[in-house]
Amino acid sequence: MRITFLGTGTSQGVPVITCQCEVCRSNDPRDQRLRSSLMVEVAHKVFVIDTGPDFRQQMLRYGVMHLDAVLLTHGHKDHTGGLDDIRAFNFSQRSPIDLYASREVQEAIERDFFYAFGQNKYPGVPEINMHIISNGEFLIGDIPVKPIEVMHFRLPVLGFRIGDLVYITDASYISPLELDKARGCKVFVINGLRIKKHYSHFNLEEALEVIAEVGAEKSFVTHISHMMGKHADIEKMMPEGAQLAWDGLSITM
Repeated sequence: MRITFLGTGTSQGVPVITCQCEVCRSNDPRDQRLRSSLMVEVAHKVFVIDTGPDFRQQMLRYGVMHLDAVLLTHGHKDHTGGLDDIRAFNFSQRSPIDLYASREVQEAIERDFFYAFGQNKYPGVPEINMHIISNGEFLIGDIPVKPIEVMHFRLPVLGFRIGDLVYITDASYISPLELDKARGCKVFVINGLRIKKHYSHFNLEEALEVIAEVGAEKSFVTHISHMMGKHADIEKMMPEGAQLAWDGLSITM
């Protein structure tokens, strides 16, 4: 299995375009983050978790030529807004794309991208095979995927365990029962928005507490706002085995 962080940033707390803070002026490419998304390559399948507004740019940046499935964590636009651009894969692969999401997210997708689901669809709209998932294990082909339900303030969000990988974003609370699903993984990814506490996202301290509890071999913090500070400075605060993720980071498991 290989994973690639297509984006590690967030719309939350994004400054105006003229912002001159040290992160926005940084020349370190690790501080230049697109919206959070992860690509998983396993058993000759290619999945993307979340298709935010930067989806097209991410596919072009990393030369992604084939896509088998999309998994959505929740229905917020910074995680779904680029879904329209799967039409390029429809065209090149001559087939619909399988999309896995909860019923609530499906309803949001069908509302936001209504033109892809009509009776008499306009030629060239995105072609999607919708698969409704809940909090039980499901298969993509013959690959088992185990959802992990977390809370994003009051909104349920799904993280995913695929083999020895666990990917969770937009969490502010994880129940002990759900966190148990992450135990024993080798690579653990969790959201950490900033240093200061936030009502609907883990901050860095809270993310590190979850990382310590899971105890994976390698752990990464994603969904990082510019209010976290510069990557090079935060890196010095990270415990052994934990890092801030960055766009383009690729890991073979």
